[in-house]
Amino acid sequence: MAKSRIAAVDVGNDALKANFGKLENDLYIPNVIAQDMEDRPVIGIEELDEKDVLDNLHIRVHSPALEENNAVYRVGNLATKSGNSTELDPGGSKSEEDQTLVMLFASIALDAVESGAFKPGKKDVIDANYTLGTGLPLREVKEGKDVGYRSQLLGSVHQVEFLVTPKHQGKKVNIKFDEVKVYPEGFAAYVNLIMDNELNVINKELIDKQILIQDIGGLSTDIAVIRNRNVDDDKAQGFNLGVSESLEEIREEIRTKHGVELDSRRDVVDIITRKNDRHHIMVKGSRTNVHNITDHILLELAKKEYRYLRNVWQKNSQAEICYFVGGGSAVLKDYLKALNNKLDGYNIEFFEDEQESIWMMANAYYKLIMDFVRKSQKADNKENEAAATKES
Repeated sequence: MAKSRIAAVDVGNDALKANFGKLENDLYIPNVIAQDMEDRPVIGIEELDEKDVLDNLHIRVHSPALEENNAVYRVGNLATKSGNSTELDPGGSKSEEDQTLVMLFASIALDAVESGAFKPGKKDVIDANYTLGTGLPLREVKEGKDVGYRSQLLGSVHQVEFLVTPKHQGKKVNIKFDEVKVYPEGFAAYVNLIMDNELNVINKELIDKQILIQDIGGLSTDIAVIRNRNVDDDKAQGFNLGVSESLEEIREEIRTKHGVELDSRRDVVDIITRKNDRHHIMVKGSRTNVHNITDHILLELAKKEYRYLRNVWQKNSQAEICYFVGGGSAVLKDYLKALNNKLDGYNIEFFEDEQESIWMMANAYYKLIMDFVRKSQKADNKENEAAATKES
């Protein structure tokens, strides 16, 4: 059987974050795609190969899991420059969007051609086997959508063909999954809190506490209730609200008031969270403050998120702490802290390192899928030993 490579992939609304093989082999791609209605002009190979791969991801995707099969896409940075780019729709389900799968397959195919983990066969075709750890919002898992999502991935071969992409033009990758684990996002955050990269338990004081984890994403908010080291499925709640709509509002207001077109939601996040020149943009070469735009929109969203926290905490009065995680928490951190100081004064905690919050899911999926692989290997070894003993 072909050797399987570990893939831990978080298809976040803002960007895809993934770890392959080892935790250090990470990949970050803005979650933006643009379907190519006509062929992209082919540049001379020499000129193309001097360009950055991540800035020029151009692929054809063939998979029975897709609604629109065999379509051609610009992915990530290349898509942001296109007039017909799409980001995940607020109100949609991550598990039912072609975009989620296109991003997932693109990242895995890129790892397959760049890592050297798989040897190309005839005509530059690579057969790549992966063991995948990924996740879905709690709401979708509670609705049972993880089952269909997993079976779509497991049951087929998914092919990615690199078109006008530096260094990889003409290569095809046949992706097959040996195993797929789909975790609820809130539980994944908990695992990341209590385990280090070697799967040893850290933060032992958290293990037997009743804690809440509020994961604010682009399209949804999950509040996981952890007790007795497990997610309490009945108490945990998922809400159909994330930061996407607010980011779109900010983007639209900046366009209307200042005539500045931002490429994607990622640009808005950057304006809100960066260390220097926060809440500023360049308008006709002049540094311009847009805090009045970002402020009122984000405060309104923070109030809604705070109401969710209050409602869940009232139903779980013995909770000791709530951790805020996810890209949305990094965007709303200052507003939520201010509201909490003024109102209820709950024991809440944020991750000061924005990168830690953003990479939390991908890192957790890596730990969970590695734990699964190690346990499977141990079980296989025991079976083999038992069979050998029986034979002798």
